[in-house]
Amino acid sequence: MKQQSEIMWQPTTEQITQSNLHHFMSFLKQKQQLNFSNYNDLYQWSIKESAVFWKSLWQFCDVIASQPASNVTLVGHQLKDTRWFVGAELNFAENLLRYRDDRPAIIFNNEQNDRREYSYRELYELVAKVASYLRQHGVDKNDRVVGILPNIPETIVAMLATTSIGAIWSSCSPDFGKEALFDRLSQIQPKILFTCDGYFYNGKTFPLNEKISWLQEQLSSIEEIIAIPYIDQPLATKHRNFDALLTTKEQPLEFTSVPFDHPLYIMYSSGTTGVPKCIVHGAGGTLLQHLKELKLHTDITRDDKFFYYTTCGWMMWNWYVSGLALGCTLIQYEGAPFYPTPSKLLDFIDDEAITVFGTSAKYLSALSKEKIQPKKTHSLKTLRQILSTGSPLVAKNFEYVYQELKQDVCLSSISGGTDIISCFALGNPILPVYKGELQCIGLGMAVKIFNEQGEPVIGEKGDLVCTNAFPSMPVYFWNDPEGVKYYNSYFAKYPNVWAHGDFAEITPRNTVIIYGRSDAVLNPGGVRIGTAEIYRQIEKISEVTDSLTVSQEWDDDNRIILFVVLKENVPLTPELKANIKNEIREHCSPRHVPAKIIAVKDIPRTLSGKIVELAVRETIHNRPVKNLSSIANPESLAYFTNLSELQEA
Repeated sequence: MKQQSEIMWQPTTEQITQSNLHHFMSFLKQKQQLNFSNYNDLYQWSIKESAVFWKSLWQFCDVIASQPASNVTLVGHQLKDTRWFVGAELNFAENLLRYRDDRPAIIFNNEQNDRREYSYRELYELVAKVASYLRQHGVDKNDRVVGILPNIPETIVAMLATTSIGAIWSSCSPDFGKEALFDRLSQIQPKILFTCDGYFYNGKTFPLNEKISWLQEQLSSIEEIIAIPYIDQPLATKHRNFDALLTTKEQPLEFTSVPFDHPLYIMYSSGTTGVPKCIVHGAGGTLLQHLKELKLHTDITRDDKFFYYTTCGWMMWNWYVSGLALGCTLIQYEGAPFYPTPSKLLDFIDDEAITVFGTSAKYLSALSKEKIQPKKTHSLKTLRQILSTGSPLVAKNFEYVYQELKQDVCLSSISGGTDIISCFALGNPILPVYKGELQCIGLGMAVKIFNEQGEPVIGEKGDLVCTNAFPSMPVYFWNDPEGVKYYNSYFAKYPNVWAHGDFAEITPRNTVIIYGRSDAVLNPGGVRIGTAEIYRQIEKISEVTDSLTVSQEWDDDNRIILFVVLKENVPLTPELKANIKNEIREHCSPRHVPAKIIAVKDIPRTLSGKIVELAVRETIHNRPVKNLSSIANPESLAYFTNLSELQEA
């Protein structure tokens, strides 16, 4: 493949020598007598001497622990059985609350211009009060506390209070439908639910009263609902007002020490083959991986104002909040990115002097399509780095950033996932940015691209895999005592190798190009959506007898296409399309709604009766379908060939 070799940005000598990554190299030279002249040498060492690397990172980042590790790695028979920092005990929240001064920890704003600011001292005091209340009401280690919340400061406070106790935090975006929420929360049986009365988006108000009342009836495990007043429409269901927690007599914040692999977060898979899998991430692994990625790869310092446009149902929220451990200022925004004007977030950069701006590839693409020229309308003088993830950032949008947004900025396209609550490919403050390429593979991550024979290749497309263990692998799946779901999710494809499900390429210069998902997960705008979640709603539509949904590559992103088989003599009317979309929107989320609904006569299935989404996806992109012999009715693929509707917006 011809490489996109154009360099878009290069760090100056001063930027390199002042970076945290350079300081880490100096630290290794002093402590380990290791002399690295470039990133690739450092990376190769971090793979070969994995235990020494992670231990050195622990020391460099000053991880707070009540008990040191007796053994950095305890290698199991299988990759997934490797244990890290055996014997170590720590508390995640204590590491994020290490600073307790008057420097700003959080600056928040929203569509209503409800700007609020909290210092590290104030954040610590708020967490202490909420944690004290939770302890008084019986929350203990291993209890599950969940949030159905927008991205507001109280969400961070609730998470830190929960994890300070050693309890397990899980969150979902409030725009999820009630059944999508139930599918997730019913599996983990939460004890406490933090929520709010509603949220704002795109100039509209969305009350949560009906949704929360229904969930309270369905989830008998919930002992108390704590509601944050946000839209001034109080919940009708029985609840405790969040503000009442802040009147609790303040007790010193006690941090419960837990083992390195103690459960911290429960995240959710996309639910491709059923209800979403509950992925459990450990306290130590999450902390250490995030410290590596934020301090070394993103170069976050106390002087940074760090923003990421995210919901609390996306792993980027968990990732970005860990920036507190580095003492930076987190900048939060809640609302639509283009409301009331397309320049809203660009205004925010200037208003709050943001230095690191995180967003999605779709957002940058939308700015380009709107012909926004920030160079002409905004200062952006503080902005030093743009982070992009969610979907591949195409080459032309690299050009847009440097031509129309800012020339002197490190544009870091990053890629990872909920499964690892972190990244495989990242930014790098000491490497150049090449058009259309991710700067590097993350330290300590033995990422390779496997061809169809399971062999590592360079400069060719294939499956993105990881051949060594790393601390942020899930500690287990909830309700998976034998580890069968865990094994099948990552290790069934290649023996003792993590298969991530991305279709990618490592270039000869060790940059990475991501081409999308290699499995059936839908990914519009970077939001992972499982086909099964959509199918469960389609089953309620009496006119539809069968359905299949896939992603179509479209407009620098992906869009959801839904194919339906209708009852005999039933036409696909505008009213029926609207009914289908409304059902999906109400019971899943607005992000699940298909861009196109197309009627077909038959759906391809395997010999065992499973629908074959990947074959349809390849067909609509005019790519050859492999393993036709596994399809019971391959003639049905003709219905998906050269469809005129898929050439239209």
